[in-house]
Amino acid sequence: MPSLLMTLPALLTPAWMDPQTIIEGAGAAALWIVALIVFAECGLAVFFMPGDSLLFALGMFAAVGVNSTIPLIHYGSAPITLIIINLVLILCAVAGNTCGYWIGYMVGPKLFREREGFMGKVFSPKHVDTTHEFFRKHGSVALVLARFVPIVRTFVTMIAGVGQMTFRKFITYTAIGGVLWVLIAVQAGYFLGQIPAVRNNFEAALLLIIVVSVLPMGVEWLKARRKGQASQPQSARRSHAE
Repeated sequence: MPSLLMTLPALLTPAWMDPQTIIEGAGAAALWIVALIVFAECGLAVFFMPGDSLLFALGMFAAVGVNSTIPLIHYGSAPITLIIINLVLILCAVAGNTCGYWIGYMVGPKLFREREGFMGKVFSPKHVDTTHEFFRKHGSVALVLARFVPIVRTFVTMIAGVGQMTFRKFITYTAIGGVLWVLIAVQAGYFLGQIPAVRNNFEAALLLIIVVSVLPMGVEWLKARRKGQASQPQSARRSHAE
């Protein structure tokens, strides 16, 4: 059973999306690799990266190691390690969002348009519609709440730029969101990693992290699919009437 749990994350996700594979493979450079991924997800429309699970897993690896004994990520004492991890990731999250804001501010309308191929999927106008709806419901606070919603987290900053939100308001809300996102995810992973039941079932805990982080994407995909199916009969009826 333990061996099965160790292989499940690799079976359910590509290696480049498995937090354990990424962190163990990076070794001593794990924090900096995760920091680059966080920057890319928050600012460069790389929405398919495992941001939530990576932060959580990084916290767990700071508490336990590969063999659940010696921490894999450490910079001296535990408090100093946590301070360094949090500061680096908060800075990268806010910097990534700032980059996304200016991309949206300068070239957003030209970027999000109908096109074929991979770029058409990444910069689909549907992402803009979803994020606009999120903004409509929550206002500027969406910049804080979106941190905890995959995909929306990636595009909300660009949409803030497209909408010409003032930079002062943007940086205030996005900084609050960045601090909360990193502190909650990393500290949750760190403290759970010190619980014997979690430490002794490390692979199972990582698998649960992956499932929880991917679940919102699945829910959004199902909503979009149902919405598309619901609109098809209406379009067909209009065409028939014409």
